[in-house]
Amino acid sequence: MSNPKSVRLFRRAVLGCTAAVTFALACAGTSASAAPGGTARTAPAGAPSASVAYNAAPTAGRTVALTFDDGPGQATGQILDLLAQYHAQATFCEIGKQAAANPALVKRVIAAGDRLCDHTVDHPQPMSTLPNDKQAHEITDAKNMITKAGGPGTQVKWFRAPGGDFSAENRKIAVQDGLRPLGWTVDTRDWTRPGAASILATAKRELYPGGIILMHDGGGDRSQTVAALRELLPWLTQQGYRFSLPAS
Repeated sequence: MSNPKSVRLFRRAVLGCTAAVTFALACAGTSASAAPGGTARTAPAGAPSASVAYNAAPTAGRTVALTFDDGPGQATGQILDLLAQYHAQATFCEIGKQAAANPALVKRVIAAGDRLCDHTVDHPQPMSTLPNDKQAHEITDAKNMITKAGGPGTQVKWFRAPGGDFSAENRKIAVQDGLRPLGWTVDTRDWTRPGAASILATAKRELYPGGIILMHDGGGDRSQTVAALRELLPWLTQQGYRFSLPAS
């Protein structure tokens, strides 16, 4: 008859080995995936984290990170002018086709010392339901279009999924392209055009130190966004906030 204690120890050892193998396979899955054509893609050395960033980079005192989606568009120049008045930096999450159509605005963003973020080629929603090769196209080609529009030396270090539709798959693709997924903590819902007062009130109500504010400089009429930002920037300054960038 087998010793019950020995049997229990043997089962524990087997379960431990199985868990270790499962963990190893899961970890391997975060660094490589099937690219179009079935070729394995591996995350480059020093690749960014695949976790979604939800905090502004820390500095002395309160910090806030401003982000603008769906541009560059008609409001981008006005927003850049306002940011310059308050020595504020921001991250512009650009659609590839918009960047290709407005290279001068992409260059203005760079010249102002602001940052660029990949917001896909076509802004598909929901993105996570697309086949892998389509998601790879939306991310990789958008980065290339933004980089080309910005000119030599252009850096794109972030990826924001349309509507915040992040998945393990599109985050993995982004990391393979050297992009950190970028989220937000304050959704002003300015794209619904609820009025400048509503946009401003939402930002004030939902903001906390280290937060990331989502607004839009493209995708339609953004005059309400500009009007709200004109009031928001001095308010943030009066509240002691320092303008930062997302924490990498």
